[in-house]
Amino acid sequence: MGQLYQAITEIEENLSSLLGEVKSLRQYIEYLEEENVKLKRQLCAVSEADTARVQKNGAKIQKEAQENLEKLYQEGFHVCHIYFGEPVEGSCIFCNAFLRKD
Repeated sequence: MGQLYQAITEIEENLSSLLGEVKSLRQYIEYLEEENVKLKRQLCAVSEADTARVQKNGAKIQKEAQENLEKLYQEGFHVCHIYFGEPVEGSCIFCNAFLRKD
């Protein structure tokens, strides 16, 4: 019977040791998850300067696109989605509405 109690005691000690390791690993995992969240926030953060630069560039591109469409229409081509690229005969209410953004 002495050996049985000794074996059970060893198993209890091993289980206790394993439980301690599991607790340590759980704490480390929680730390890593928090760190991951912080890094994701930093990665997604955009500075105000970057936002302003992107908005300015977007406005510039939109202005250039509008000018190109107006030039294309003045050269005699449709810019409306219905007849885009086809020659215009007279005036097109769809193109005019599109260019006025109505």
